[in-house]
Amino acid sequence: MQKEIQQKLLCLLAIFLSSCTTLNNFSLPLTHTKQAEVGQLINQDLAQTGVPFVKMAVAVYPSSFTDQTGQRRSNSSFATFSTAVTQAPYAYLIRALKHAGGGEFFDVVERVGLDNLTKERQLIRSTRDTFDEKKDLLPLTFAGLLLEGGVIGYESNVKSGGFGARYLGIGTTKEYRQDTVTVSLRTVSVSTGKVLTEVLVTKTILSVALNQDAFRFISDNTELIEIENGITENESTNIALQNAIETAVLETIKQGVKLKHWKISR
Repeated sequence: MQKEIQQKLLCLLAIFLSSCTTLNNFSLPLTHTKQAEVGQLINQDLAQTGVPFVKMAVAVYPSSFTDQTGQRRSNSSFATFSTAVTQAPYAYLIRALKHAGGGEFFDVVERVGLDNLTKERQLIRSTRDTFDEKKDLLPLTFAGLLLEGGVIGYESNVKSGGFGARYLGIGTTKEYRQDTVTVSLRTVSVSTGKVLTEVLVTKTILSVALNQDAFRFISDNTELIEIENGITENESTNIALQNAIETAVLETIKQGVKLKHWKISR
């Protein structure tokens, strides 16, 4: 009897493993961790925009490019106070502006830490006055353009669904969920106050879950053995947001060229 049970277990295990081919492309990140990586542009077209005749000085104020959705991270099990998207989307915008045209399209002036910058300049002046130094500080660069907007929409469970099948105690299911994030970006002239360009970008965020299981009664149908296997893959919200912001900057450059607000030299 014991030998028969072992044979049934081995047979069940072999059948189950043969049904797990859809999970072979996934590897469980439990045995090793990756080293830190330097972030790269997701939209590589942003680095290939060309160079303008005049490099424009732009400013991004943290209060002018924020998460305006107020959405919380979705969780069906318990209440959570974590926000759905980062509270510093301006960091992605500044990075996209700095890398536009290979770093030759915009001059980004510091406005995130403007208070700290002003304090340091006051400290330098005070120190030079103390030691009677006559050397003056260079004036701060002012911006000709302001970049404003923010994350204006985050919708969870826009679309969800799945399918499954089961035969002789062996089954598999696949489920998916689709969220969306929307970014607004506008360019404002400091001298006139006019809105020169306005862009709205929506990015889809996809989550997929694969599950497989098998069960079989053994020992005269008095004992049950069950095996489960599964994996869930969620697209990073931060990466999706970065992609949306980079696309918005790229479209802003294209609109500016089309409306003749700036010209590309090469």
